[in-house]
Amino acid sequence: MTKPWRPLTLTEAKRLSGNLGVYELSNDEGEVVFIGAATGRSLYGLRGEVMAKAEHPPAGATQFRVEVNTAYRTRHGELLAVYMHDHGRLPVANTDVDPKRLGRLSPG
Repeated sequence: MTKPWRPLTLTEAKRLSGNLGVYELSNDEGEVVFIGAATGRSLYGLRGEVMAKAEHPPAGATQFRVEVNTAYRTRHGELLAVYMHDHGRLPVANTDVDPKRLGRLSPG
């Protein structure tokens, strides 16, 4: 995901659409601390998911960025796999994800 970071505040989160998609949270240094998805079960889509994280930011998150995507499950898995490949671990707040269930990336 390459979109610019936005401040993780309720005011910014309320500007989001109710679409499905994926989002990333980062700390002040731009280190991704959480990768999430607004699914069909998310109340108010991306807006609701990011608003909830703005109220209780995980792992020092201060910024967010979103990507509207109807294939949110696939994209969420891709973002996690890329992060795992690049860092050898998952983001610190993605404690509910089993790394063994992620796809493997290899240089092509």
